[in-house]
Amino acid sequence: YRLAPESPYPAAVEDALEAYNYLRQKGYKPEHIMLCGESAGGGLCAAVCIRARDTGEVNVAFQMPLYPMLDDRDTETSRDNHGRVWNTWKNHFGWRCYLRGTDRETLPPYAAPARVENMEGLPQAYTFVSTGEPFYAETLEYIRRLKDCGIPASADVYETDMHAFDMMRPKDALSIEAARRFNESFAYAQAHYFAPQK
Repeated sequence: YRLAPESPYPAAVEDALEAYNYLRQKGYKPEHIMLCGESAGGGLCAAVCIRARDTGEVNVAFQMPLYPMLDDRDTETSRDNHGRVWNTWKNHFGWRCYLRGTDRETLPPYAAPARVENMEGLPQAYTFVSTGEPFYAETLEYIRRLKDCGIPASADVYETDMHAFDMMRPKDALSIEAARRFNESFAYAQAHYFAPQK
């Protein structure tokens, strides 16, 4: 998908929806397609799920927004964060680039999914996140709100201050365990989660 700052919101959301529709046109079973993304892509995954629900374009079977970038506002863990790979300064810069030219006062949840008011009707979810990174609080809050609506959702938590630790150090024991749990959750979703289309 197109990247900020050259292509700010809503370019990435539009590109992701176009990719989804491409899969449908190619004959992939739409009731079985899931969405997944890491970091900013995790936020995009959640945003597309929200928009798909609101527009009725498609029903998403399952979402895996991994350590997602969901909230343009500071949270208790994104504020004054000095974690490795991603921190408060980088987070502020990233949101400025992505939301360039967008009014923060009227920001839709398709731009910052943490701003969604109603979680009902969103797909089941799995994620994981590390305790010392900026997105820890917003990730767990997103999962909590899904569960409060009766939507099956879970998060695994890993003790490290490294954002995207599984990609940065894939051979570490922590990353291997995260990959194992991810694959288990994906396999379960494949077998159990389907989204009938309208």
